Amino acid sequence: MAAYQKIQDFVEKLCTAIHDFTAAGHVIRAVLLRSTDAPVATDLTLADWTAQPTGTGYTAGGEDVQNTLAEAAGTATVTGTKVVWTAGAADWISFRYVGLYNDTSAANAAIAFWDYGSDLTLGNGETFTIKFNNGDPTGTIFTVA
Repeated sequence: MAAYQKIQDFVEKLCTAIHDFTAAGHVIRAVLLRSTDAPVATDLTLADWTAQPTGTGYTAGGEDVQNTLAEAAGTATVTGTKVVWTAGAADWISFRYVGLYNDTSAANAAIAFWDYGSDLTLGNGETFTIKFNNGDPTGTIFTVA
């Protein structure tokens, strides 16, 4: 399983209210990223990444993870709903990374990414599912204590 890798700028953006993870807050999206331009912790926005182009099984900009925020005893937990992509109609989807970004912020601020170690290619009808922390249908994206 790929490990969560936080974008360094995310911490500052969180503390300066660029990100709002409440239910009525911002839209957080997962996006498939090409292996030709590896994301790094110092990236700032979606524009710093090379995303998968639109195809029959993929919409540019990715999918809303329908995140929620809960707090207990001083620890905040952000969860997300699994996302499933299905390649279709002779399309193929090829990627290595999954990125997470704030679609509501002015610059589409980057949050995190996952590196799957090598290219993953989906043929017609094949699927790829993101399950945060292996949760189904929802799982923990990250916690702040």
